Amino acid sequence: LAADAGVEVKVLFFEASDETVLKRYADTRRRHPLSQLGLSLPEAIARERELTAPLRREADAVIDTSNLNVHQLRRRIITEFAMDHATGLSLLFESFAYKRGVPAEADFVFDARVLPNPHWDPDLRALSGREPGVRDYLEAQPDVQRYLTQLMDFLDTWLPKLGDGTRSYVTVAFGCTGGKHRSVFLAERMARHAREMGWEDVATYHREQD
Repeated sequence: LAADAGVEVKVLFFEASDETVLKRYADTRRRHPLSQLGLSLPEAIARERELTAPLRREADAVIDTSNLNVHQLRRRIITEFAMDHATGLSLLFESFAYKRGVPAEADFVFDARVLPNPHWDPDLRALSGREPGVRDYLEAQPDVQRYLTQLMDFLDTWLPKLGDGTRSYVTVAFGCTGGKHRSVFLAERMARHAREMGWEDVATYHREQD
């Protein structure tokens, strides 16, 4: 039908590990459509894999979503189907906690643990880097201002170079001890700076909070 209409059709197949699917059903508290047949959830998942196997074999692309957040999934789709020509380079500024590991997808990683830590201020401890109190505290620190100046200069110099190439997206990650204050502040501040510099496709993701 698509061929008769002169439309190019591509099939994208999403999958995930059994462990991930089980967790997603638990988180959403939804019933599996095949559970009405009297199957347990693991049995229903296994049966679903059997039923969808022919579709998987015919798919133009198969993406395992087990370890992808929504931003990473969006990028995979854009890259897989070459949809980046009109949108240009996509920028994601991500925050994370070093105690949970460095994001595998990061292209640039900057360590915010060298900066003053709002955690030690009792009035700021419960807040995040997105809130005015933490922002004001960090922006008042000379080391933070110096860090930002050098960071902006670096990214303003090299991100456009990546945009001139074949890349469709770049992840810039900032890490601190808990992924709550300094890294979040930097991700938000640099995303704002990128928009001010004219980048159109800019997003933030706070791994320990979102």
